[in-house]
Amino acid sequence: MNAVLFMAHDTFDGAVSVFNATSPLFMETDIIFSKKDAISAEDSRYGCPVCFYNVLADYFVCTPQNGKSVLDLIVQLWSQSFASSIFALLFHKWMFEVQLDNPEVLLRYSLALIQGATNVFWIDNQTNARRFSNLFHYLLEEVALDSERANKIPPQAQRDLFILLSRFIFFYDSADKLEIFLKQFPDFPNASLIGGASDIFVTELADQVEPVLLHYLTQMKVLRGVELRTTTSTRLKTCLYSFTTPGGPMYPTRAVRHAAWDALDFLFPVGKHPRHIISFLFRLLYPWYWPSSCWSFLLSCIQAVLLSLYGFIFSRWAKLTKTKPS
Repeated sequence: MNAVLFMAHDTFDGAVSVFNATSPLFMETDIIFSKKDAISAEDSRYGCPVCFYNVLADYFVCTPQNGKSVLDLIVQLWSQSFASSIFALLFHKWMFEVQLDNPEVLLRYSLALIQGATNVFWIDNQTNARRFSNLFHYLLEEVALDSERANKIPPQAQRDLFILLSRFIFFYDSADKLEIFLKQFPDFPNASLIGGASDIFVTELADQVEPVLLHYLTQMKVLRGVELRTTTSTRLKTCLYSFTTPGGPMYPTRAVRHAAWDALDFLFPVGKHPRHIISFLFRLLYPWYWPSSCWSFLLSCIQAVLLSLYGFIFSRWAKLTKTKPS
């Protein structure tokens, strides 16, 4: 039996993994949509469109016996790169609702879940989409923030799960849950070397090099006031500062440089003006950047003047219309 992984579905605007027409999965989906209480797009609990994999994940929780044949097929394809992604999409809820007594099987499924979730989250990240946001929100809100469910997987898998969620929590717009998320962080055996939950979170965040960097830089302002070790704070400051200068090794665009400056000045207001002066002096050492800098500065001045002129004309016109006799 062949297995094919599809990452888009026109009807559900999402990603889902399906098998060929002879697979039991298609017969089971017919049963799902023939029921009167079938899940619709309006049933999303996280404010996201319900994708095809959400329907199947709920179905396999309600009727776990019907998912056994699909699970057996996934196990047979375990060595394939897409198997973990299929497992994570279809059985992420089943993992925490069904009791697994075999520790080896539990560990294998837990690692497959994390690996598969990592794969699909990076697909979203690289395409700047949110097709798998339901999976992320379930792992964050229903697992990571629920100690009862989180304790169902082995400790190493718990740590890997929290590290994974740390990398994408800003991308999936969940910054409002950061405080409680950090409180639920599991204990790490090398915590004396790497620091606590905040240090681990920032370390994972600083290691990201992604096409949605601007989104991260704007969301990063929520870290203001978080207590960090000196080494972690320095690492975050260095990471932000590396994106404020043109050229290698980061080669940030002008928009990224400005976003990095805004985040750096907001999170570390002490020394703001000396940093800008030093940056300006170092820019003078690279004359090949002068033309582009002067041109960008000129455009910014013209834009500011035009906006000021427009505001002045609009305010004058508003005053004239008010004082005009009826």
